[in-house]
Amino acid sequence: MRGREVLRRATGVVGELLVTAGVLTLLFVAWQLWWTDLSSGRAQAATVASLEERWTTGDAPAPAQPAQPEPDPAPDLVVAPPAGEAFAVLYVPRFGADYAVPVVEGTGTEELKDGVGHYEETAMPGVVGNFALAGHRVTYGKPFHLVADLQEGDAVIVGTATQWFTYRVRSWDVVRPQQVSVIAPVPDRPGEEPTQAWLTMTACHPMHSARERYVVHALLESVRDRSAGDPPALAAG
Repeated sequence: MRGREVLRRATGVVGELLVTAGVLTLLFVAWQLWWTDLSSGRAQAATVASLEERWTTGDAPAPAQPAQPEPDPAPDLVVAPPAGEAFAVLYVPRFGADYAVPVVEGTGTEELKDGVGHYEETAMPGVVGNFALAGHRVTYGKPFHLVADLQEGDAVIVGTATQWFTYRVRSWDVVRPQQVSVIAPVPDRPGEEPTQAWLTMTACHPMHSARERYVVHALLESVRDRSAGDPPALAAG
């Protein structure tokens, strides 16, 4: 009887410890999700404000020289900046009138904490090819949280130091992570020579999972000098 009592008490203690550990784990996960969203969201907003202030005052780097065919007028950025550097701002009216996140070079863990990441070796904004981006749907500011809400014809706008690029959503898909053809110069047509300027957005799918990728393709509609004011799609939003 005494042995059974000891075993019962030990089992009860272990059970309580497991419940406590489970509760603490859930609290930690919830705190981590909330904190990374808060801290990264604030940092990204500060980066956007800094870029816009620098561009407004004219304190911006000189445009790189063209190195490949581009739409007319020529984009101001055709050479990628160093990894981790913010070089553009992404605006998506469908995500809200105040939506604006920095675009940084690279798609590593650290880069995606700072905003939307630009896939290295894909085209720059407005350049013929595929300007491909990755972003989180949860955590770290979750810039692509609403990516699945985009509809055909929605505007996706990229602002740089001297220009605005307005793209329009054309298609979307769910693919396996290994299907890298979605960021090919001509989306889903690896090896084909590009003649148009595309923008591709990628994010993990479904929510809270990395099992698949949600992909949106948008086609360049117009290029506008920043000195001419906000593009109509952004002003309307």
